[in-house]
Amino acid sequence: MRSLVISIFLYACESWTRTADTQRRIQPMEMRRLRKFLGITYRDHISNEEVRNRTRQAIGPHEDLLTTVKRRKLKWYGHITRSSGLVKAILLGTVQGGT
Repeated sequence: MRSLVISIFLYACESWTRTADTQRRIQPMEMRRLRKFLGITYRDHISNEEVRNRTRQAIGPHEDLLTTVKRRKLKWYGHITRSSGLVKAILLGTVQGGT
């Protein structure tokens, strides 16, 4: 799961606008993928916390997708603010010009 699904999901996540709606969509998607990975259906009546525990046992400790998205966005922001160029000017809103 980590090598394929997460790689595809996190593609260009640094440029996403992280809204409350986006955050509410990420967590259920992650739980659906974990349940699919473990072969657990909703009919089994297993809580999300138990699914997370079973995932930790199967693949070891890992951070959830929302935390990964936040970390990668901050890492990208730090990279851009240390650079110089058009991307930094646009991101910080310091483009010269007049209207």
